[in-house]
Amino acid sequence: MKTATATLGRMFAVVALGWLALGTAYAQAQSSRIAWLSPERIYNESKLARLAGDKLKEEFSPREKAMNELGARLKAATEKYTKDEPTLSEADRIKRQREVVELDKDFQRRQREFREDLSQRTNEERAAIAEKATRIIKQLALTEGFDIVLQDAVWANPRIDITDKVLAALDK
Repeated sequence: MKTATATLGRMFAVVALGWLALGTAYAQAQSSRIAWLSPERIYNESKLARLAGDKLKEEFSPREKAMNELGARLKAATEKYTKDEPTLSEADRIKRQREVVELDKDFQRRQREFREDLSQRTNEERAAIAEKATRIIKQLALTEGFDIVLQDAVWANPRIDITDKVLAALDK
């Protein structure tokens, strides 16, 4: 019986210390300052993002034009083959079919390379924007006393949204 009472007393002491620690952590959390920002708005609405988009369009427009021309050639060759197929000899039919297949393979390969290159360059431009935005966010957090800055939240109160402040600093 004495052992059970002593164990029970220790258990109450541990629970009391736990509640005390939890209360202290809660009080600290209550005084913490939290901010939130939308990275998508940073990537879509900032001047840097628009400049990067223009730069990418300029850089990739010749290749895009060439891709469109190759696609048009493929479409025309496919339509011509389909139209002429009933009247072609076996040898001509096989030759033209092979040409269309090779043109399609070339188109698919170039299209895949184009998408990969565009994706890589887009990621590079986004990384540069993210780097500048991160410096601004850190500076803003220090000057305004934020303990944490979150992004990609399911929902955030507009009161803690600092996206406009970051956009304004990026656009300077």
